[in-house]
Amino acid sequence: MLVEQISVNNSLRNYMYLVACPETREAAAIDPLDHVLLLQRAKELGWNVRSVINTHEHHDHIGGNEPVINATGATLYAHQHAMDKIPNVDQGLAAGDVVQIGTSVELIALDTPGHTFCHTCLYYMGKNDFKQDSEMPALFSGDTLFNAGVGNCHNGGNPQTLYQTFRDQLFKLPDYTRIFPGHDYIVNNLQFTLDREPNNAAAKSLLVALQQWTSEKHFISNIAMEKLVNAFFRLDSEEIIDTLRPKFPDLAEQPNEEDVFLKLRELRNHW
Repeated sequence: MLVEQISVNNSLRNYMYLVACPETREAAAIDPLDHVLLLQRAKELGWNVRSVINTHEHHDHIGGNEPVINATGATLYAHQHAMDKIPNVDQGLAAGDVVQIGTSVELIALDTPGHTFCHTCLYYMGKNDFKQDSEMPALFSGDTLFNAGVGNCHNGGNPQTLYQTFRDQLFKLPDYTRIFPGHDYIVNNLQFTLDREPNNAAAKSLLVALQQWTSEKHFISNIAMEKLVNAFFRLDSEEIIDTLRPKFPDLAEQPNEEDVFLKLRELRNHW
């Protein structure tokens, strides 16, 4: 699988993606926003956009749908419950549905509510005997999972549901699953982790590295890295629990993971 991560020069620091089959050069555009930039990059790469996939219905993830489809004739995919929220969806996606890209790439739809109730993450299973990064599993996580953070629930979501999505699905993904999020919030998210867990050496080290980063290449995390630096993956950390207590004095002596997740999400809303 070939992946091109494209930064959108906006205040929300959106990412959009081109995902292509190496054999046919057919591609899917995930969450197009800046259609000019996306179509230009596809042309430079020699990739033929045949499908557009939206992870969810928010404007910053669907804003480029119409011009991309008009230019390419692509088929539009989105969550099955977003078909009345996103104009002109051709095919609704339920959990387990597959979007075929060319002859060799299959993206599996995951039903991942929480940020909204119409959110789809797209999972590439990879090759069993992967020999290079492009063959490793990958998750196009929209606004559910960010590098070192998770999505908010302000605009049509629910934090308890978001926790259930992580508990039942994302926490169970293989450690080597690469993460391709919908926004670049990693520096701020690492700072939040360190605010909650000041002695997290991995988060400290990664934050310093990113602040010194001069290359245009984007940092690509994976589930193993998230378990080290993402506070929302570290729900049994004694330090995180201890730093929650001054803010939430009613926190149980041994809180369960859901309580910790929800308290972290509440703090992140105003941090």
